[in-house]
Amino acid sequence: MTDAATLIAEIRSLEEALHRPEVRRSRAAVEALLAEGFTEFGSSGTVYRRAETIELLAEEEDEAEDTSFWAGDYALVPVSTDAVLLTYRTRRTAEDGSERHVLRSSLWKHDGHRWQMLFHQGTVTPPPA
Repeated sequence: MTDAATLIAEIRSLEEALHRPEVRRSRAAVEALLAEGFTEFGSSGTVYRRAETIELLAEEEDEAEDTSFWAGDYALVPVSTDAVLLTYRTRRTAEDGSERHVLRSSLWKHDGHRWQMLFHQGTVTPPPA
C-alpha cells in the first residue's frame, strides 16, 4: 500500500465523490465505485444491495437547497494488504437549524486495479459532546 497520508486522501476522495449529486446520479460512476457484492446498512436500518443502491441513486432528486452538508473526523484503518476501513461523521443542517448527525463506516477493497466500496453503514447519533 502507499503511505498513510496518500491513502487516506485517496479513499476520502472516493468516499466524498459519493456525496456529490452529479456522481450519485451517474450510473457508470456509481458502478465503478461500488464493488460486486456491495451491501449498505442504511441509517434508517434498511439493508441495500449493489443493484438497488445504483438504481436508487440514479433516480435521486437534488437535495433541498435549504440544507448544508459537512463531513469530517476521518480515520482510516488498514484491514489487510488490500482492504481499509474508513470511518467519519456527517452533519446535515436544515435551514431551520435542525441537524442530523450520522457516524459512517465504509470498507474499501482494492481489486488490483482500483479501490471499490464493499460495505457501508450509517448510524444516526446525537451531536458530539
